[in-house]
Amino acid sequence: MKLEFIYIVLFIALTVSCGSNEKDPEIKIEPQFLNSHPTDGESNVSELITSIELFFNENITLVTPHGITLNGNPILEARPGIQKNLKISLPTLKSSTTYTLLIPQNKVKGPSGILISKEIKVTFTTESISERTYSQEVQNVMNYLKSLYGKKTISGTMAKVNWNIEEAEWVHAQTGKYPALNCFDFIHHIYSPANWIDYSNTTEVENWWSLNGLVAAMWHWNVPANNGEHSFYYGKKPEETLFDVRKISDPNSPEYKLMIKDIDIISGYLKLLQDKNIPVIWRPLHEAAGNTNSYPGGRGWFWWGANGPEPFIELWKLMFDRMTNYHELNNLIWVWTSQGNDPDWYPGDNYVDIVGTDIYPETNVHDSQIVQFNKVKNIVSSKKMIALSECGGIPDPNKMFEKGDTWLWFMPWYGGHTRDDKINGTGYWKTIMDNQYVITREEMPNLK
Repeated sequence: MKLEFIYIVLFIALTVSCGSNEKDPEIKIEPQFLNSHPTDGESNVSELITSIELFFNENITLVTPHGITLNGNPILEARPGIQKNLKISLPTLKSSTTYTLLIPQNKVKGPSGILISKEIKVTFTTESISERTYSQEVQNVMNYLKSLYGKKTISGTMAKVNWNIEEAEWVHAQTGKYPALNCFDFIHHIYSPANWIDYSNTTEVENWWSLNGLVAAMWHWNVPANNGEHSFYYGKKPEETLFDVRKISDPNSPEYKLMIKDIDIISGYLKLLQDKNIPVIWRPLHEAAGNTNSYPGGRGWFWWGANGPEPFIELWKLMFDRMTNYHELNNLIWVWTSQGNDPDWYPGDNYVDIVGTDIYPETNVHDSQIVQFNKVKNIVSSKKMIALSECGGIPDPNKMFEKGDTWLWFMPWYGGHTRDDKINGTGYWKTIMDNQYVITREEMPNLK
């Protein structure tokens, strides 16, 4: 009897043991859609966003064909992958418009293969923008730039000192292609007209525009220096200037009168281009903040930024008003240059069309500059297109579009910055001018 009891116990234990080795059926659960950027229902979204990101609670993949639409129109590019987010490229958006992104049911699945059975819908509205009155040619350029932003980058060169296309010609000689943009400089307006510089002679600019090149212009604004010459650098040295931009608040001061006089002179030259229906990507008062916010004791190195953001912004707005309203210039696209850490220096959305930044990397000169790009992007809340308005080494276009610093254009400075092999040089220019992401002048449409 005792032995039989032991057998029974062993049999029951073995039965329980075998049963415990059987795995319970795995319970599979659908992935959960968490949120998006922009979020569902968000308003005042920048019309310049180029993608929407959706976030999930686990890694997901996208079933193809995915059938994703935006306001009923098919989305061509989505980036499926084993990840917790899904990035969907958007077409060029319009302001004051409501958009609905729709992912049909059973198109997103989790690691276990379970599909999300419900459709995913995200609705957002772009911000209302008070449009300025542009010339038709400027509107054509702006429309083209917006259609390109985030998808391609425009190649550019800087005039060698003032009013020429020497660097563009050099690039063409090396690569067989012209950059799409050339930037001119009113740096020597105090000497014009002269036999070596005459800004009233617009032939060079007319020819460039007639061949579908984009025209940009800046102004190293020379004022009286400490030694009786002229300078745009601020400081106590003889070759610098202590010209006080704060006098912009005092219409009776000699400084104010000189600023108005010079703005009127440059406006006259820009009017000559307007009369020939030539739009100008206009970048005045660049790098105003200098290194003011970079470290203790930092300051603006140009006189227009040497005394802080308040007088700089006042000067910017005065120039904008005088050129736009008093001189009735409607051929200008206004570009503010950010240092990336200078939100207090931003003149405001109504006074700026595009934002640029100037970067001169000393190491890894062709790396992506995504950190600086995002700093500038945050200052303007993604509301403005962002350009690499000056640079040393041109970032590798492939890295730009891989990392996300999708500069509207790039423009190395003249001389060694363009021609030196350690910075750019012949071999590198050949590579980038053949890159799929880079627009050359030969690819430019007629925007007249």
